[in-house]
Amino acid sequence: MAENAHELAPHHLPFFIPAADGSDQMMTSVLIGLIVIVVLLGTFYLYLHSLPERLAHKHGRIQFELVAVLGLLALFTHNQIFWVAALVLAFVQMPDFMTPLESIANSMSKLAKRSGNESCEPAQENPEPFETTVASEAAPSQPVTDPGPAMATQAAADAPVVQTEKQEDK
Repeated sequence: MAENAHELAPHHLPFFIPAADGSDQMMTSVLIGLIVIVVLLGTFYLYLHSLPERLAHKHGRIQFELVAVLGLLALFTHNQIFWVAALVLAFVQMPDFMTPLESIANSMSKLAKRSGNESCEPAQENPEPFETTVASEAAPSQPVTDPGPAMATQAAADAPVVQTEKQEDK
């Protein structure tokens, strides 16, 4: 650089002065340093941003997914309250409600399978047919046999029903 310099220029120029050919060592080094710093800061930001998810990974699946959604909301909306909520939720252990409910469901399923062949109602000792007397204005003392629930009429549903055992005449 000294052989192309002007006569009035100092013989030693600092490194940040561009050369006559247009190369600029200072700009090149600052550009490389800036790119390295931006990449390192971005990596640190994303590492710090994923902290709640990494903490919640050891907890249950539902808690992990909730923390992950809050983290994504914080990342895309730039509302840091979501990130703080995710961090707090990652540190707090949520109570396990599903295990007792699954235990109850399994026990009820086992009970249903065990008593599925047996009837829950006690067997009747005397399976004789019953005679039903409908107390209505048209026929107050006339006995009527029970037609079953499918054949019930509105008048019979409104009237009180009295069941008596059928007397066997021998």
